[in-house]
Amino acid sequence: MDAPSPLLTIAIPTWNRAAYLALNLEQLHRLVAEISPGLVEILISDNASPDATRDVVDAAIAGGTPIRYLCNAENIGSDANIAQCFNEARGTYVLILGDDDLLIDGSLAMLVALLQRQKFGVVTLRPYGYDQDFRAEHPGGGGRNRVFDSPAAFLAAIGPLMTLISGCVVNKGLMGGVDARQFCGGNLVQVHLVLIAALAAKQNCFLERYLVACKRNNSGGYDFSSVFVTSFAAVLDAHRNAELTPQAIMQIERGFLIGYYPYYLLRQRLARVGDMQGAAKRFEDRFGGRMLFDLWVKPIILLPRPLALAWGAMATLIGRLISGDLRRGLMFAVNKWRAK
Repeated sequence: MDAPSPLLTIAIPTWNRAAYLALNLEQLHRLVAEISPGLVEILISDNASPDATRDVVDAAIAGGTPIRYLCNAENIGSDANIAQCFNEARGTYVLILGDDDLLIDGSLAMLVALLQRQKFGVVTLRPYGYDQDFRAEHPGGGGRNRVFDSPAAFLAAIGPLMTLISGCVVNKGLMGGVDARQFCGGNLVQVHLVLIAALAAKQNCFLERYLVACKRNNSGGYDFSSVFVTSFAAVLDAHRNAELTPQAIMQIERGFLIGYYPYYLLRQRLARVGDMQGAAKRFEDRFGGRMLFDLWVKPIILLPRPLALAWGAMATLIGRLISGDLRRGLMFAVNKWRAK
């Protein structure tokens, strides 16, 4: 007789980051011990890692962590590995957790209790960045559990968080056997899944407290504007329907223009990296003629570097304030000052 399906699958796509995975599994071992057996499965999809990943997983299993381990014969790429995590998950809900990201203390028990009480399409967890110690660098504070009856209002509220794989728990049971492999290409498999689940649900939920610790500046290998402007716009347009109207899409993009794009463009100008000419074209193609873009974001791309940095810093600060993430930014500054 088959065991009952778990309520939640935490699926971890990984490649060649054994040390980060070990920390992740150590934290998950603590969190799983706080809930009833069988409610959560941990699935690891190893993209043919050449390092000690298998040893880390074997040690975690020997220590009692409930893990189902898949190891690909070859590296199938990031998108395909994320899609495999979703497709292989047995839980009603799926959280695809980055191998270098961490659920904070107490968060899993709280999440499971919420999912047991009420049915949602997507539950979004607010993240924060950390450098060394995810507990010491937690921004603190509380936050509401905001329940939305309108998918469009929910998607506008979470905004850029829909792009973070570690931030969204999706209800696979609402998705009618969707094969996530169809969404490979563009580095945004997870956004398709969030949109499908959110638009199919009667209610979605945004947990406003900081619950996911994300290792800062630990990913890359893609062009920011290519993925988060051009590809992201294509994903939104592909899912237009009676709920996700052109007006709803513009509202989602408004949140990106206010609270997301300024920070990442500021980082590019600070580091003198990235194709700013190409970025200018991609932004112009999507947002040209919108006043918010022309007055708020475009100066960071086109102004001479000193002026662009000043404008970008101002826009980032105000954007964090409007998006409710000022506490996170202030905590980042405090931790940087302490590290000196």
